[in-house]
Amino acid sequence: MRTRCTSLPFVSLRFTVLRCIAILLCIFSCGSIHKTFAQPSTDETNPHAKTPSDPPRGSITSRTFDSSDIYPGTTRDYRVYVPAQYDSQTPANLMVFMDGLNYAKEKGNFRVPHVLDELIHRGEIPVTVAVFVNPGTIPPTQPGAKPRSNRSFEYDSMSDRYVRFLVDEFLPTALKEIKVSTDPADRAVCGISSGGICAWTAAWERPDQFGKVLSHIGSFTNIRGGWAYPGLIRKTQGDPKPIKVYLQEGKDDLNNVHGSWPLANHDMSAALRFAGYQSKLVITEGGHTSKYGGAELPNALRWLWDENAKSDEVVNLETKPKWQPHQDAVAHEEIPQGNLIKMPAWESTIFPDTTRDWWIYVPEQYNESKPAALMVFQDGKRLSNREGRWRIPTVFDNLIAKGDMPPTIGVFIDPGHHLSKPRVKNKSSNRSFEYDSLGDRYARFLTEEILPEVERRYNITKDPKGRAIGGSSSGAICAFTVAWQRPDLFSKVYSSVGSFTNLRGGNVYPALVRKTEQKPIRVYMADTSGDIDNRFGSWPWANQRMAASLQYMGYDVRFDWAEGYAHNADYGSSRFPDAMKWLWRDAEHTPSTDTSDDLRGDVTLLNLLIPSKTWEVVVDKIGFADAPCADDDGNFYFSDMREPAIYRINASDGTQDKIAAEAVSGLEFGPNGTLYGCQGRKKRVIAVNLDNGNVDVVAENVTPNDLAVTDDGYILITETKAKQVTRIDPQTGERTVMDTGITRPNGIVLSPDGGTLVVSDHGGEHAWMMRVGAEGALDAKMPTITLRLPIDPKGEFPFNEPPPYADASRGDGSAVDSAGRFYITSAVGVQIFDATGRMCGVLPAPNPNKPLTSCVLAGPNHEYLYVTNGDAIYRRKLTIRRPAR
Repeated sequence: MRTRCTSLPFVSLRFTVLRCIAILLCIFSCGSIHKTFAQPSTDETNPHAKTPSDPPRGSITSRTFDSSDIYPGTTRDYRVYVPAQYDSQTPANLMVFMDGLNYAKEKGNFRVPHVLDELIHRGEIPVTVAVFVNPGTIPPTQPGAKPRSNRSFEYDSMSDRYVRFLVDEFLPTALKEIKVSTDPADRAVCGISSGGICAWTAAWERPDQFGKVLSHIGSFTNIRGGWAYPGLIRKTQGDPKPIKVYLQEGKDDLNNVHGSWPLANHDMSAALRFAGYQSKLVITEGGHTSKYGGAELPNALRWLWDENAKSDEVVNLETKPKWQPHQDAVAHEEIPQGNLIKMPAWESTIFPDTTRDWWIYVPEQYNESKPAALMVFQDGKRLSNREGRWRIPTVFDNLIAKGDMPPTIGVFIDPGHHLSKPRVKNKSSNRSFEYDSLGDRYARFLTEEILPEVERRYNITKDPKGRAIGGSSSGAICAFTVAWQRPDLFSKVYSSVGSFTNLRGGNVYPALVRKTEQKPIRVYMADTSGDIDNRFGSWPWANQRMAASLQYMGYDVRFDWAEGYAHNADYGSSRFPDAMKWLWRDAEHTPSTDTSDDLRGDVTLLNLLIPSKTWEVVVDKIGFADAPCADDDGNFYFSDMREPAIYRINASDGTQDKIAAEAVSGLEFGPNGTLYGCQGRKKRVIAVNLDNGNVDVVAENVTPNDLAVTDDGYILITETKAKQVTRIDPQTGERTVMDTGITRPNGIVLSPDGGTLVVSDHGGEHAWMMRVGAEGALDAKMPTITLRLPIDPKGEFPFNEPPPYADASRGDGSAVDSAGRFYITSAVGVQIFDATGRMCGVLPAPNPNKPLTSCVLAGPNHEYLYVTNGDAIYRRKLTIRRPAR
């Protein structure tokens, strides 16, 4: 058994410099990984590239595919390799490569045609036709606009869309007059990075089409939800899908806004092994590069096509070391003991028909004239037992007496038990529902029921820095959920063997943490390699993913890790006194973050937000704020819809003046400087004279919600109830319906080059991207942006399922910055996406109790994000364009 205390057990400092060098070499030699994976290669990197036996060469044809209905408007290049041994009378095996031209590149790291020539010639793999297909690109039709990559939407999305594209549209064309097997055991898919998760998704969705997967440095992270796969795979235990999987991952791969690639691939492998899949994980040298995957390719292909290949097996790392209490968990005669008071059983209204036991610990040093600190523990009876493993009252006695923590009131609460149910083995029937469920229900139970009773008896501090919450296993994730929901009440979290797994959707937390503005929470975590691995997840990998996410976002986090042990209190309790000293230390945390693994196309909140800048009030005590807008000089405009009025705030001095006595739900300047406004109640679009406040009617008999104006002057409006986007010719007032079918189209915004339109859906989970042509023509419509949904507090919280998310994101007003990021207001805050639709992160609303209706970039250099939030307007400064590294 080996024990160590470290902030992250999977990071080895001696590799940090090497990893950075590897990433820089990758960037400078091939540009962004999203553009090409091919690196300068030597024959030593991939020995089969030399093909010393000079086998017969297969033929390669190159073509372009541009007739997709599933990905409308896209075009892509592809190649088809047919081996020399192909016999048109005998169906060949099939292998499809995403990012295909990089796999087929003559001097790349993979050189797949050469490798196939050699392996087929030797008889080491069957006769195999290879199709190399690139991701789609949407070419512009608007003059001056740029092509838009569709790679992430196609590859990273978790749906059957891409495999439908392959099976129904692309392969029938690419394989025309080529005979391949229809047996899924003879058909494989392969990809690198996002192409790796794409290959897996294709087989997962259609195992009747593809029975083999080869993934190189696969992106099983949160680019578009791929973090969820380990949980989904584990649910197939007993009936695994007929898929054989080979995973190659570099030990120094990325750790960025989307996740940790090494941890994600380890988690995938653990899930595959647990569920009984034929699988193999190979950890190589290197980072996010094709070099080592290329070197491993021949072995991977042999294993994939070998019917007798050995799979990785489940390894049990559990141990039972001798346990001894920490010296600060032993009572001493000279140390005064606090009083542990058993409270009357509590019958909850938030958790109806349940009862629970609970205790309050009061230290000897408690002084009712001074507010005491507070710490709440789940599974209270077990953790408050002075003779058990935890002995928390004794630890508090010792640490408070030595000044290592403040005088602290401890609240120990057992989970609820249904009054109508008999107890089985003294277990509480409502424990998992209360502890493992996400959302604010348990936090409300504490703040509305338990804590008022405690505060009625004792003087408790209101400062969140003096309030902590902790637990073990499900009690640990419960503690984190409370602080995550209410950081205004709890700023410290203790977690031992935390259940950040798929008991009830808690495996989402590492992904949420990386893409949510940092919260003022200090987190202590402890776990071990011998923790459990079952149908609901791998606790060791889940805790490592959680710790990595917290550290990436700059949280004040400590993660103590040990080899061996099990899912019990042995390790956590042995570290508990030290954890309390660290958690209650006075030192202020200075965030330290590392975004060196964020590639050129990745947009992390860490580079967008300015640590010293938060929301500041621009205007308050107004009726209802909406229609934020900015002119070229950064002057800010908005409407008080109840006054009614349109106001302008000067970008240079902050002075405010009234422009017009009108209520509008959307404002936008046209290319000629005309200010247009939406008046849905009056069923018209107007033009506002900035000099005198007069308005001219541009179009009538429309119900506009919001608007955008194209570079050639056409007005595009959302008509929410009519479920349509309508074009208006401002010269004639002519109305033309340009798009229909979005549930409740709301916010609408154009990309900086004018070539892409984004429309938010107040009634769904997507925002839709469309290509913009001359005169406001729209096509190539796809749900490229997926918004984060709020949890429905009235929904069901089933076991081993995600929480009940609401059906609608309430996507509302939208904005775009000069770097091409899209900002969409919603039920959970301002959601930010890059130019290809990948989420960058979420900023909670300044006032979560008021509606967040819209946003815009305004102020000096358009560097301030303004939001309309009920009866107030807020802004915060952002780093729109970061300095070059």
